Amino acid sequence: MSENTLPPAPVQDENQLILERREKLKAIRQQQAEGKGVAFPNDFKPSDHAASLFERFNGQSTEELATLGATAKVAGRMMLKRVMGKASFCTLQDASFGDTGGRIQIYVKGEDVGAELYASFKHWDLGDIVAAEGTVFKTKTGELSLHATSIRLLTKSLRPMPDKFHGMADQETKYRQRYVDLMTDVQARQRFMARSKAVSALREFMVAHDFLEVETPMLHPIPGGANAKPFKTHHNALDQEMFLRIAPELYLKRLIVGGFERVFEINRSYRNEGISVRHNPEFTMMEFYAAYWNYQDLMDYTEALIRDAAMKAVGTLQLTYGGKPVDLEAPFERLTIVEAIVKYTEAGENVTNREWLTNALQKLGMKEEKNKLSTRTLASLQVLYFEEVVEEKLWNPTFIMEHPTEISPLARANDDRPEVTERFELYITGREFGNGFSELNDAEDQAARFHAQVAAKDSGDDEAMHFDHDFVRALEYGMPPTGGCGIGIDRLMMLLTDSAGIRDVILFPALRREV
Repeated sequence: MSENTLPPAPVQDENQLILERREKLKAIRQQQAEGKGVAFPNDFKPSDHAASLFERFNGQSTEELATLGATAKVAGRMMLKRVMGKASFCTLQDASFGDTGGRIQIYVKGEDVGAELYASFKHWDLGDIVAAEGTVFKTKTGELSLHATSIRLLTKSLRPMPDKFHGMADQETKYRQRYVDLMTDVQARQRFMARSKAVSALREFMVAHDFLEVETPMLHPIPGGANAKPFKTHHNALDQEMFLRIAPELYLKRLIVGGFERVFEINRSYRNEGISVRHNPEFTMMEFYAAYWNYQDLMDYTEALIRDAAMKAVGTLQLTYGGKPVDLEAPFERLTIVEAIVKYTEAGENVTNREWLTNALQKLGMKEEKNKLSTRTLASLQVLYFEEVVEEKLWNPTFIMEHPTEISPLARANDDRPEVTERFELYITGREFGNGFSELNDAEDQAARFHAQVAAKDSGDDEAMHFDHDFVRALEYGMPPTGGCGIGIDRLMMLLTDSAGIRDVILFPALRREV
């Protein structure tokens, strides 16, 4: 049976359909009151899934299956149904995948399941959760199926599913009602299965390299660890303002001070900023810190980490994103900001020319009033130009290194060129995927940089950091040389699943309240 052979269902009023289904449930409840079964039974335990049945039996002939007489117990959501007098077909969908997307056809015959039950079956609806036991066989058309010896209604669905030919057309509805999206779109289910595998792979890789998984607070008395605008809340018992974490960095580095040499956290962080294809106010990162590592060590490790996650999640290092190939197998390129500007633009020697960079930025639409170009350092102008012109051109994995000290308040400055830091950002498909650096472990230098951040905040920079006295105190006890990195899990999942927007890889993304 193919769904393409079925005519589209006539358009019906959804409220009327819901009303009809509620009446059916009312009748089932009445039967329960009369001692004729349970409305929502919970005693069925499926022993088989569609994918495993197809893997075991689909290669066998009709005759071989008839001789074998293999039995199975399955359960799932009824996605298709065809009633034909004394015998009918329905298709159940479970959590497995395989070639059928977790679907298997059930053959239901009145004389096998009983006339009364068969009569009830005819009134079951698409979307109902159904259990079936029976014998594995193949139909005349060669489709592996289950010849039911018993069939049960486990859960009555009160809402009709979207039209089977068109699914959920509205993208926002797919995000808001992810449960419907998952039951009707096998690709959506596969996408989130790949995400789960990738996160598990990241965790396994970290543990295998002697990193200790830890948990740090999500409620912070002082927001820190990143330049970002936090969400504010109030703790009643402590009677103080608190902030949802924007990054776990400062707490993880406190653990390095305490004596753990390698720590990581797969964490949820929150930033009260814009929503876009790359940004969700609630997102997932992994941050890790290793004593006696520097930013070069981090780049080597991050490269290996991403390859391992890709292989375990999707089974290949040759990806496609938006129709273009992405090569994770070749060595990741490493360029300084200046080298990247020279390679990808016409700047040439002008990369060190303040006047030329200022004019170029003005041509790109930047204004003195808003962007304060005249007061920026050369390094800051280079970063602006890089972000505006170069970022989007970094398609294959590229580490961009040596960010200015003034915009890297937690990173160690280069010993030979203190105006830049031992820092990198990883770019793939024109987007930032990770940020890492040799950590600043000079307590006095850290205090001075916090003071500079406070001054910036006083001047109107909402994303500038607060002064964290306790973190400075921790550094005063002494932190060994350390390297640390943060990787955006959601963006990585966009890459691995070829998803255009971040909301496609977050099960329940932030949306405006439904009215």
